Amino acid sequence: MIRVAVIDEDKCKPRECDKLCYRFCPMVRTKVYAIRFEEGKEKPTIVEPLCTGCGICVKKCPFKAITIVNLPEEIEEECSHRYGENAFKLYRLPVPLPSRVTGLVGKNGTGKTTALRILAGEIKPNLGRFDSEPSWDEVIRHFRGSPLQEYFGRLRDGKVKVIHKPQHVDMIPKLVKGEVSSVLARFDERGKMGWLVEALELKEVLDRPIKVLSGGECQRLAVAVAVCREADVYIFDEPSSYLDVKQRLNVAKVIRSLTQEGKTVVVAEHDMAMLDYLSDQICIIYGKPGVYGIVSHPHGVRAGINFYLEGYLADDNVRFRDEPIRFHVKPPTSTWFSTEPLFSWSKLKKSYGGFKLEVEAGTINKGEVIGVLGPNGIGKTTFVRMLSGLEKPDEGEVYLPVAEELSYKPQYISMDYEGTVEELLRKVAGEDFGTDYYKTEILTPLGLEKLLDRRVNELSGGETQKVAIVSCLSKKSQLYLLDEPSAFLDVEERLAVARMIRRKVESLGAAAIVVEHDVSVQDFIADKLMPFKGVPGKHGYASKPLNLRDGMNSFLKDLGVTFRRDPSTGRPRVNKENSKMDRYQKEIGEYYYTPQ
Repeated sequence: MIRVAVIDEDKCKPRECDKLCYRFCPMVRTKVYAIRFEEGKEKPTIVEPLCTGCGICVKKCPFKAITIVNLPEEIEEECSHRYGENAFKLYRLPVPLPSRVTGLVGKNGTGKTTALRILAGEIKPNLGRFDSEPSWDEVIRHFRGSPLQEYFGRLRDGKVKVIHKPQHVDMIPKLVKGEVSSVLARFDERGKMGWLVEALELKEVLDRPIKVLSGGECQRLAVAVAVCREADVYIFDEPSSYLDVKQRLNVAKVIRSLTQEGKTVVVAEHDMAMLDYLSDQICIIYGKPGVYGIVSHPHGVRAGINFYLEGYLADDNVRFRDEPIRFHVKPPTSTWFSTEPLFSWSKLKKSYGGFKLEVEAGTINKGEVIGVLGPNGIGKTTFVRMLSGLEKPDEGEVYLPVAEELSYKPQYISMDYEGTVEELLRKVAGEDFGTDYYKTEILTPLGLEKLLDRRVNELSGGETQKVAIVSCLSKKSQLYLLDEPSAFLDVEERLAVARMIRRKVESLGAAAIVVEHDVSVQDFIADKLMPFKGVPGKHGYASKPLNLRDGMNSFLKDLGVTFRRDPSTGRPRVNKENSKMDRYQKEIGEYYYTPQ
């Protein structure tokens, strides 16, 4: 048995806790110091070979800065990289293959980005030897017998060129100057600019300066620039962020086109439908976020995603999730609480300059979750803001609860709260904060216990999103409005949020409206659907809430896309365009649920 000890240096504050981790370490009594405070160092270090894994220091640390995990000794031989003493550790690496797309799926913080940066040549794998970096010959020898042996040999010799599309495309306006057209022309090494402008719908933004682009426009530009460049290996880190369903499928088609030219492609992605459509093989990355990650051996696409949803890997003989994840095999049927009207709105109209939005009159029933799907710039957020009272419709009335009975999580979150996460949630949840129900149903599913001592204005994008969602659901309201709650979240966190919304609505007899681009999440949570149609930026039209089958059929028919059901997990899978199943479902008008 080996032990991986990690100390979060941002949380560790020895002066404020009087070095409790050191004082309570049982190994100190035998003069064998598993926890050390060395001269010149403010933070403690844990000597992993000496640590017994008793867990006392983990429990005594008031800032939850220490994590100790036991792992089998055999896995130590497969260590690929460690950032430093008592820092994150990655085992194994994905295996990229020519003319194939290798997809990565796993929790945030388990090493997907680290693995991609190693494959891109931005980080040299140190095989866990952070104090004495191995030579390239040692690295290549470590991966002998694997395709990675040849890959790293070519990378060392400069015989492979890699293009890496990074995760944080929101930084592009701060780093790149000029207009979209000039940037694309500058990097168009393969003569693909014209085709990519059409395929990714960039024509309308060609004359715009980079600094005014939205998140979705930056994402499509980043993908276009990557594909424009000449390389042997293309790496895409979360290419679906900020994109609507249609744009995600367009990006997937563009990325898949690289394999037809013999290119090697690696993609890390949280949208399972897109990952399924994109990939030829899947590597699951599991472990404990921020502590360690283990990359599975490659699996077929269907099997790999199903293994991930099951939470069990037979070849590693490891279970990394307590319960499997299951989807609706057919649309959810009406239940006792879904026939009593709760709130409603009349036909609504709203205009902004050259944009016009029209929404059919609708009703929300008790216990219902209504999903909202549609392209970016079509008016979804405007509709939610009208329901929340932040926007007034030009025509029509909203018959919804008073502000005290409504809870709203906006699309773009600005957390300028000065206090800690715990102070914020105590203020919002009141007496409920200290209950077992609040801990198990609200805090635990998203792992917020570790963030309670953090200051709100210092959180990352994903952490801020989770706090905003929990803050919204901590209120006892009659209507919950959540605008794109899955942004920055991994697959498990997205489905955990869906479960939280469902349980909250059912327990209070309330209702929820959720704007979401991830089709799998909408399928998992929604009772009814409101599809938005029109021309982005010009006019939008939303129907009344439809049952899930009719809503999905209406939405997907406009996209010309069909989904089928996986027989094992019930998850939605995109049919390949013009396949036998695709043609059959279009012929019978069932774009989402095939006849049983």
